[in-house]
Amino acid sequence: MSHSPPGRNAGKATGTAFGAALGQALGIEPGARLPGRPSGRAPDQLRALTLEPGFARHAEGSCLVRMGVTEVLCTASVEGRVPGFMRGKGQGWVTAEYGMLPRATHTRGEREAARGKQSGRTQEIQRLIGRSLRAVTDRAAMGEMTITLDCDVLTADGGTRCAAITGAWVALHLAFQHLRRNNILARDPLVDQVAAVSCGIHDGVPVLDLDYAEDSAAGTDGNFVLTGKGGLVEVQATAEGAPFSEAELTGLLGLARKGAAELFAAQRAAVGL
Repeated sequence: MSHSPPGRNAGKATGTAFGAALGQALGIEPGARLPGRPSGRAPDQLRALTLEPGFARHAEGSCLVRMGVTEVLCTASVEGRVPGFMRGKGQGWVTAEYGMLPRATHTRGEREAARGKQSGRTQEIQRLIGRSLRAVTDRAAMGEMTITLDCDVLTADGGTRCAAITGAWVALHLAFQHLRRNNILARDPLVDQVAAVSCGIHDGVPVLDLDYAEDSAAGTDGNFVLTGKGGLVEVQATAEGAPFSEAELTGLLGLARKGAAELFAAQRAAVGL
Protein backbone atom coordinates (compact mmCIF):
# COMPACT_ATOMS: atom_id res chain seq x y z
CA MET A 1 0.00 0.00 0.00
CA SER A 2 1.29 3.46 -0.80
CA HIS A 3 0.12 6.87 0.18
CA SER A 4 0.98 10.23 -1.31
CA PRO A 5 -0.13 13.04 0.99
CA PRO A 6 -2.44 15.45 -0.82
CA GLY A 7 -1.12 18.75 -2.05
CA ARG A 8 2.46 17.65 -2.69
CA ASN A 9 2.44 16.45 -6.28
CA ALA A 10 4.17 18.64 -8.89
CA GLY A 11 4.88 21.32 -6.32
CA LYS A 12 1.25 22.38 -5.96
CA ALA A 13 0.36 24.82 -3.21
CA THR A 14 -0.79 23.03 -0.09
CA GLY A 15 -3.63 25.39 0.56
CA THR A 16 -2.99 25.28 4.30
CA ALA A 17 -2.92 28.47 6.32
CA PHE A 18 0.62 27.68 7.41
CA GLY A 19 1.84 27.08 3.87
CA ALA A 20 0.26 30.31 2.66
CA ALA A 21 1.74 32.30 5.53
CA LEU A 22 5.18 30.80 4.96
CA GLY A 23 5.07 31.55 1.26
CA GLN A 24 3.95 35.12 1.90
CA ALA A 25 6.72 35.64 4.46
CA LEU A 26 9.32 34.34 2.02
CA GLY A 27 7.91 36.23 -0.95
CA ILE A 28 7.16 33.00 -2.83
CA GLU A 29 4.09 32.57 -4.99
CA PRO A 30 1.89 29.56 -4.10
CA GLY A 31 3.17 26.46 -5.89
CA ALA A 32 6.28 28.22 -7.17
CA ARG A 33 9.52 26.27 -7.50
CA LEU A 34 12.29 27.46 -5.21
CA PRO A 35 15.44 28.15 -7.27
CA GLY A 36 17.76 27.70 -4.28
CA ARG A 37 16.42 24.25 -3.40
CA PRO A 38 18.21 21.52 -5.43
CA SER A 39 15.08 19.37 -5.63
CA GLY A 40 12.94 22.29 -6.80
CA ARG A 41 10.38 21.48 -4.11
CA ALA A 42 8.42 24.21 -2.33
CA PRO A 43 9.83 25.08 1.11
CA ASP A 44 7.07 23.21 2.95
CA GLN A 45 6.91 20.19 0.63
CA LEU A 46 7.78 16.62 1.61
CA ARG A 47 9.55 14.30 -0.78
CA ALA A 48 7.41 11.67 -2.51
CA LEU A 49 6.40 9.24 0.23
CA THR A 50 5.49 5.54 0.05
CA LEU A 51 4.81 3.21 2.97
CA GLU A 52 4.58 -0.45 1.95
CA PRO A 53 3.35 -2.58 4.87
CA GLY A 54 3.99 -6.32 5.12
CA PHE A 55 7.09 -6.17 2.91
CA ALA A 56 9.05 -8.81 4.87
CA ARG A 57 7.45 -12.24 4.71
CA HIS A 58 8.52 -13.68 8.07
CA ALA A 59 8.40 -10.69 10.42
CA GLU A 60 5.40 -10.11 12.69
CA GLY A 61 5.29 -6.58 11.29
CA SER A 62 7.20 -4.79 8.55
CA CYS A 63 7.21 -1.69 6.38
CA LEU A 64 9.34 -0.51 3.49
CA VAL A 65 9.41 3.28 3.64
CA ARG A 66 10.49 5.42 0.72
CA MET A 67 11.03 9.16 1.09
CA GLY A 68 12.28 10.36 -2.25
CA VAL A 69 15.35 8.25 -3.00
CA THR A 70 15.85 7.21 0.64
CA GLU A 71 14.60 3.66 1.32
CA VAL A 72 14.50 1.96 4.73
CA LEU A 73 13.18 -1.51 5.53
CA CYS A 74 11.71 -1.72 9.04
CA THR A 75 10.85 -5.11 10.57
CA ALA A 76 9.35 -5.92 13.97
CA SER A 77 10.35 -9.18 15.69
CA VAL A 78 8.63 -10.50 18.82
CA GLU A 79 10.38 -12.45 21.58
CA GLY A 80 8.68 -13.89 24.65
CA ARG A 81 11.20 -12.50 27.11
CA VAL A 82 12.57 -9.19 28.32
CA PRO A 83 16.08 -7.92 29.09
CA GLY A 84 17.41 -8.71 32.54
CA PHE A 85 16.75 -5.21 33.89
CA MET A 86 13.02 -5.61 33.01
CA ARG A 87 12.40 -9.05 34.50
CA GLY A 88 9.62 -9.32 37.06
CA LYS A 89 8.19 -5.87 36.30
CA GLY A 90 5.25 -7.12 34.24
CA GLN A 91 6.14 -4.80 31.39
CA GLY A 92 7.42 -5.27 27.87
CA TRP A 93 10.34 -3.67 26.08
CA VAL A 94 10.57 -2.01 22.67
CA THR A 95 14.02 -1.49 21.21
CA ALA A 96 15.62 -0.87 17.83
CA GLU A 97 18.67 -1.63 15.75
CA TYR A 98 19.77 0.47 12.78
CA GLY A 99 22.21 -0.17 9.99
CA MET A 100 23.09 0.75 6.43
CA LEU A 101 23.72 -1.74 3.66
CA PRO A 102 27.23 -1.42 2.19
CA ARG A 103 25.94 0.17 -1.04
CA ALA A 104 23.26 2.34 0.52
CA THR A 105 25.54 5.21 -0.50
CA HIS A 106 27.45 6.07 -3.69
CA THR A 107 30.53 4.15 -2.59
CA ARG A 108 30.67 0.91 -0.63
CA GLY A 109 30.90 1.23 3.12
CA GLU A 110 32.36 -1.54 5.24
CA ARG A 111 29.82 -3.52 7.25
CA GLU A 112 30.00 -2.63 10.92
CA ALA A 113 29.91 -6.35 11.73
CA ALA A 114 33.16 -6.73 9.79
CA ARG A 115 34.74 -3.94 11.84
CA GLY A 116 33.58 -5.58 15.04
CA LYS A 117 31.83 -2.56 16.52
CA GLN A 118 29.08 -0.06 15.83
CA SER A 119 29.84 3.56 15.12
CA GLY A 120 28.71 6.27 17.51
CA ARG A 121 26.27 7.48 14.84
CA THR A 122 24.64 4.05 14.59
CA GLN A 123 24.25 3.76 18.35
CA GLU A 124 22.79 7.26 18.58
CA ILE A 125 20.24 6.60 15.84
CA GLN A 126 19.02 3.24 17.10
CA ARG A 127 18.60 4.64 20.61
CA LEU A 128 16.56 7.49 19.14
CA ILE A 129 14.31 5.06 17.26
CA GLY A 130 13.76 2.97 20.39
CA ARG A 131 12.98 6.02 22.56
CA SER A 132 10.55 7.34 19.97
CA LEU A 133 8.55 4.11 19.85
CA ARG A 134 8.54 3.59 23.61
CA ALA A 135 7.12 7.11 24.01
CA VAL A 136 3.86 5.98 22.39
CA THR A 137 3.68 2.43 23.80
CA ASP A 138 1.90 1.31 26.98
CA ARG A 139 4.45 -1.32 27.90
CA ALA A 140 2.30 -2.65 30.76
CA ALA A 141 -0.18 -3.80 28.10
CA MET A 142 2.54 -5.91 26.43
CA GLY A 143 3.33 -8.23 29.30
CA GLU A 144 6.89 -9.52 29.45
CA MET A 145 7.90 -9.56 25.79
CA THR A 146 10.42 -7.72 23.68
CA ILE A 147 9.80 -6.26 20.24
CA THR A 148 12.90 -5.33 18.27
CA LEU A 149 12.60 -2.98 15.32
CA ASP A 150 15.36 -3.61 12.79
CA CYS A 151 15.77 -0.60 10.50
CA ASP A 152 18.01 -1.32 7.51
CA VAL A 153 18.83 1.47 5.08
CA LEU A 154 18.70 0.21 1.49
CA THR A 155 19.36 3.58 -0.14
CA ALA A 156 20.49 6.72 1.68
CA ASP A 157 19.72 10.22 0.41
CA GLY A 158 19.26 12.09 3.67
CA GLY A 159 16.69 11.67 6.43
CA THR A 160 17.31 7.98 7.10
CA ARG A 161 16.71 8.19 10.85
CA CYS A 162 13.47 10.08 10.31
CA ALA A 163 12.27 7.59 7.70
CA ALA A 164 13.21 4.75 10.06
CA ILE A 165 11.07 6.14 12.89
CA THR A 166 8.09 6.73 10.60
CA GLY A 167 8.30 3.23 9.08
CA ALA A 168 9.07 1.52 12.38
CA TRP A 169 5.79 2.78 13.85
CA VAL A 170 3.94 1.04 11.01
CA ALA A 171 5.88 -2.19 11.59
CA LEU A 172 5.22 -2.03 15.34
CA HIS A 173 1.51 -1.40 14.79
CA LEU A 174 1.30 -4.44 12.50
CA ALA A 175 3.16 -6.59 15.04
CA PHE A 176 0.70 -5.63 17.76
CA GLN A 177 -2.19 -6.41 15.39
CA HIS A 178 -0.66 -9.83 14.77
CA LEU A 179 -0.41 -10.49 18.51
CA ARG A 180 -4.01 -9.42 19.10
CA ARG A 181 -5.31 -11.64 16.27
CA ASN A 182 -3.54 -14.56 17.93
CA ASN A 183 -5.04 -13.69 21.35
CA ILE A 184 -1.63 -12.96 22.85
CA LEU A 185 -2.54 -9.37 23.70
CA ALA A 186 -5.88 -8.26 25.13
CA ARG A 187 -5.55 -4.68 23.91
CA ASP A 188 -3.41 -2.54 21.65
CA PRO A 189 -0.38 -1.19 23.53
CA LEU A 190 0.07 1.70 21.09
CA VAL A 191 -1.42 4.86 22.56
CA ASP A 192 -0.45 7.29 19.79
CA GLN A 193 1.38 7.67 16.51
CA VAL A 194 4.96 8.84 16.20
CA ALA A 195 6.80 10.09 13.13
CA ALA A 196 9.89 12.13 12.37
CA VAL A 197 10.96 14.64 9.77
CA SER A 198 13.98 16.82 9.12
CA CYS A 199 13.91 20.59 8.66
CA GLY A 200 16.68 23.05 7.98
CA ILE A 201 17.70 26.44 6.67
CA HIS A 202 19.03 26.22 3.12
CA ASP A 203 20.24 29.38 1.38
CA GLY A 204 18.53 31.37 4.13
CA VAL A 205 15.16 29.69 3.61
CA PRO A 206 13.51 27.31 6.12
CA VAL A 207 12.77 24.05 4.29
CA LEU A 208 11.08 20.75 5.12
CA ASP A 209 12.45 17.22 4.63
CA LEU A 210 16.03 17.75 3.46
CA ASP A 211 17.63 15.36 1.01
CA TYR A 212 21.39 14.77 1.05
CA ALA A 213 22.25 17.67 -1.27
CA GLU A 214 20.31 20.09 0.92
CA ASP A 215 21.47 18.63 4.22
CA SER A 216 25.14 18.83 3.26
CA ALA A 217 24.79 22.52 2.36
CA ALA A 218 22.33 23.64 5.05
CA GLY A 219 23.34 26.36 7.48
CA THR A 220 21.08 24.80 10.10
CA ASP A 221 19.55 21.35 10.13
CA GLY A 222 17.38 19.50 12.60
CA ASN A 223 15.34 16.38 13.21
CA PHE A 224 11.94 16.56 14.87
CA VAL A 225 10.14 13.57 16.39
CA LEU A 226 6.46 14.27 17.03
CA THR A 227 3.41 12.36 18.21
CA GLY A 228 -0.03 12.33 16.64
CA LYS A 229 -1.46 14.23 19.61
CA GLY A 230 1.03 17.04 19.14
CA GLY A 231 3.70 16.05 21.66
CA LEU A 232 7.43 16.32 21.09
CA VAL A 233 9.61 13.27 21.66
CA GLU A 234 12.89 14.76 20.52
CA VAL A 235 14.23 17.88 18.85
CA GLN A 236 17.74 17.84 17.40
CA ALA A 237 18.85 21.10 15.79
CA THR A 238 22.38 22.17 14.92
CA ALA A 239 23.95 25.28 13.42
CA GLU A 240 26.63 24.38 10.90
CA GLY A 241 27.92 27.95 10.78
CA ALA A 242 26.23 31.03 12.20
CA PRO A 243 23.91 30.43 15.16
CA PHE A 244 20.18 30.28 14.51
CA SER A 245 17.60 32.32 16.40
CA GLU A 246 14.75 31.17 18.60
CA ALA A 247 12.35 32.52 15.98
CA GLU A 248 14.02 30.39 13.31
CA LEU A 249 13.77 27.31 15.54
CA THR A 250 10.07 28.03 16.07
CA GLY A 251 9.65 28.33 12.32
CA LEU A 252 11.35 24.99 11.75
CA LEU A 253 9.08 23.40 14.34
CA GLY A 254 6.06 24.77 12.48
CA LEU A 255 7.36 23.21 9.26
CA ALA A 256 7.94 19.92 11.09
CA ARG A 257 4.37 19.87 12.42
CA LYS A 258 3.01 20.38 8.92
CA GLY A 259 5.15 17.58 7.53
CA ALA A 260 4.33 15.28 10.44
CA ALA A 261 0.59 15.72 9.82
CA GLU A 262 1.11 14.30 6.33
CA LEU A 263 3.25 11.47 7.68
CA PHE A 264 0.59 10.56 10.24
CA ALA A 265 -2.04 10.42 7.48
CA ALA A 266 0.24 8.13 5.46
CA GLN A 267 0.78 5.84 8.46
CA ARG A 268 -2.96 5.54 9.08
CA ALA A 269 -3.58 4.72 5.44
CA ALA A 270 -0.82 2.10 5.46
CA VAL A 271 -2.30 0.21 8.43
CA GLY A 272 -5.95 0.74 7.50
CA LEU A 273 -6.96 3.21 10.19
